[in-house]
Amino acid sequence: YSRRADGRAVLRSSVREYLMSEAMHYLGVPTTRALALVVTGEKVVRDMFYDGRAAEEPGAIVMRTAPSFLRFGNFEMLASRNETENLSNLVNYTIDQFYPHIKGDDKVLRWFGEVVERTATMVVEWLRVGFVHGVMNTDNMSVLGLTIDYGPYSFLDNYDPDFTPNTTDLPGKRYAFGQQANIAYWNLSRLANALVPLFPETAELESQLKTYEDAYWQKYYAMMANKLGLDGINDDDDRKLVAEFEQVLATIQPDMTIFYQLLIMLPTEISTAQEVLDYFNSSFYEQPKQEDIVQLHHLLNNYQVRLKSNTCSKEDSLNRMRHANPRFILRNYLLHMAIEELEKGENQLFLKLQQALKDPYSSNNDEFFNIRPDWASQQAGCSM
Repeated sequence: YSRRADGRAVLRSSVREYLMSEAMHYLGVPTTRALALVVTGEKVVRDMFYDGRAAEEPGAIVMRTAPSFLRFGNFEMLASRNETENLSNLVNYTIDQFYPHIKGDDKVLRWFGEVVERTATMVVEWLRVGFVHGVMNTDNMSVLGLTIDYGPYSFLDNYDPDFTPNTTDLPGKRYAFGQQANIAYWNLSRLANALVPLFPETAELESQLKTYEDAYWQKYYAMMANKLGLDGINDDDDRKLVAEFEQVLATIQPDMTIFYQLLIMLPTEISTAQEVLDYFNSSFYEQPKQEDIVQLHHLLNNYQVRLKSNTCSKEDSLNRMRHANPRFILRNYLLHMAIEELEKGENQLFLKLQQALKDPYSSNNDEFFNIRPDWASQQAGCSM
């Protein structure tokens, strides 16, 4: 059975979900997983970019696995139909099956609080590895805090907070990389609204929803401390340093993955802006302006001063960075190439990527440690 809207899956989308869900698992990001991928032998008509140019593609099926595929939308649907009893039953089932540690008269409130916490964790993990989901509607939000429904996703190549891989999202960029934390909060507010019929008063529910902001920032700064090899983000100066990294990277737009890998082994002293340019050159898609390199040089000097005040050892600092910053990511152009090969009956690159994604923090797969090639930025399905 397949419904009319999405219909049967094609090889392209199935390979993308199969490989990316496994890649996210090995990166340490909460996610559904993929158990199997099979080709059906049928042709499926699909309009890849929703521009009226539909074409036949090979059909395929990916078998996904997770403790549950319950989404925010399941609860919204029952609330919208005023099916309060069914809504209560679904909430109780969810708690009993997937949150069995939550007991007591206030268990629904505490359960919602844990959904808030898990959602914040998931989004921060996305930001850590540069993942952009692309379609963060409430039907694509797991109540277990798992990354679910891999559609027009992408990892960042160049660091662009406004990047969205979803061509239908381009006008407003609602689901752009830098908007994901805000969209997650909006989606949680929709879930809270669906739960209102289960509460005599909404004040406690609203209060629980508002814990998202503190949970998010606490997790975000802890994550950024690890990416930068710091013992913590301990004061306003540290928070300012993080903000400066975000601002400078957004201006220069180096390759996110390669930049952070180079940062791990940053020389102790970089005395000139030219040395900064030379050192990070392999991460640049375009030659930065001189004033931007000067700004990066100034930032790195401040960063190295801060490293000297770490209470952890140099080796501990490096280990934090190595565990927080992946060296291999499943870039869109690699997926594009693997899918093209599979459609021709060849699977060498697919198998290589399948193995590489299992070891994303080591240098064992450095044949893929390069910025996105020029051709891929113009190729449909690679840059988006």
